[in-house]
Amino acid sequence: MCFAAGVLISASFLHIIPKSLAMNPNSPIFLLVGFFGLHLFNRFITAFVCQKEPGKEKYGIGVVPMIGIGFHSFIDGFVYSIAFSVSVFTGFLATAGMVLHEFPEGIITYLLLVKGGFKESKAMIFSFFAAALTTPVGMLISYPLISEIDKPMLGALLSLSAGALVYVGATHLLPRAEQEHKKYSFVALGGGVLVAVIIVLSKA
Repeated sequence: MCFAAGVLISASFLHIIPKSLAMNPNSPIFLLVGFFGLHLFNRFITAFVCQKEPGKEKYGIGVVPMIGIGFHSFIDGFVYSIAFSVSVFTGFLATAGMVLHEFPEGIITYLLLVKGGFKESKAMIFSFFAAALTTPVGMLISYPLISEIDKPMLGALLSLSAGALVYVGATHLLPRAEQEHKKYSFVALGGGVLVAVIIVLSKA
């Protein structure tokens, strides 16, 4: 959780939010909508799943981050479609960045699902769908609509995803990470920040 919090919060503030602000001046509104939208979803999971089904109290620990990461990866598909529309070379560069970007997110999703009480096999499948499959699906859906996706719209979508990731990292993971008193928890948090910096540099 310490590592996951470091990656998600740092990547959001260092890359996704500045990029969305450059594309759309109304990005802060969409950032807020993304943040509170996932908060409401978390409340729904807590009220109607965790409390009503015994043994599933911890499901929200994995489900909410999975939704946030999955939505962000889906929006990434839009970004990569636009990159390929510029040129094939630009698209391949974006794909290389995608591998560096999505791989740690897949690992994070898997570990959080296991922490939330999912079986390892189910956690593997769900993390694959959330962190890997959503990106090509986003590309396939967005590619025919490239001409209609302008910078303000893409900025709004990126802001929504950034709001979701900040919510997951700051209110779902970081408080639990702060409760950890294990020797290397702070090192794990720093490692997450470092991975985020590497992701940002790879996209620069």
